Amino acid sequence: MQRFYSIILVDDDPINNLINRRLISKLKLTPQIEEFLEAEQAIERIREIDKEESILIFLDINMPVMNGWDFLNQYLKEFKLRKDRIIVLSSSIDFQDRQKAKEFSCVEGFIEKPLSPEKIKNIL
Repeated sequence: MQRFYSIILVDDDPINNLINRRLISKLKLTPQIEEFLEAEQAIERIREIDKEESILIFLDINMPVMNGWDFLNQYLKEFKLRKDRIIVLSSSIDFQDRQKAKEFSCVEGFIEKPLSPEKIKNIL
């Protein structure tokens, strides 16, 4: 399985982040897992990471202030040259959300919460 410089969790629910961090840690995909409760903070962190480094981002779409769609628009505007992997991780079961996620070239998949080792292995 691919290893990453960092895995970034973007979710406004700290409990989800904690559970996902523990689950991802067991898979040993990276020594560095970063959590952000606000999408703007995640964008700021990505700006600091060398574009040659491989990042895996798990992104919630339903968040206050900057939601996941806003994050994706900002990401595409600022980071066109990056080769990161972005997975939408959402509690939404709305078919339109899945379709909308496919419209973003930077999104590689859509996973319904909760995250599981099987879901991670299937998407990677």
